[in-house]
Amino acid sequence: MARRIPIVSRDELSAEHQAAYDEVAGIRGRAPVGGPSSVMIHSPEMAVRVNRLSEYLGEQSDLPEKIKRLAAMIAARSMDCQFVWNAHAAAGRRAGLSDALVDAIRDSTQLPDMPSDESAVVNYGLELTSTNKVEPGDLRCRPGPTRSAGTCRVHDDHGLLQNAGHQRQRLHNRPTGPDD
Repeated sequence: MARRIPIVSRDELSAEHQAAYDEVAGIRGRAPVGGPSSVMIHSPEMAVRVNRLSEYLGEQSDLPEKIKRLAAMIAARSMDCQFVWNAHAAAGRRAGLSDALVDAIRDSTQLPDMPSDESAVVNYGLELTSTNKVEPGDLRCRPGPTRSAGTCRVHDDHGLLQNAGHQRQRLHNRPTGPDD
């Protein structure tokens, strides 16, 4: 399937927008020529702000790596977004998520027994992505510096990754390939 939104090079942008392109490239460690950033760069200010948030959630958050990856996988699976899934499934396995859990989420099959921190994130994420809300009693997702801080970080991860998935799904072709 052809790409719906063309990739733009730095040279095609105005000087003002080249600065945004450079900032996104610096955050990502590469030019925005693939993935959601390649779509968002058509709105440079949005691309910069989303990538700053992504950098914060991905690198500066105090959530354990496996929890961040698990939240990403739940968000990706809820949208059938292979791009986000492929970006996080293998890393989730490397971070300590069991093959059985990753495979069950991917295949939408019965979930295996899992540690309480993983179970809390999975239950929270599945409720959030299936109903677009979470009941008040379920807001105890994960202890953080405060219980609410941990829950908000997981919620923010879901939201950011669903945004990335929406960008990719709506305006780009779907990638194919294994999840790791």
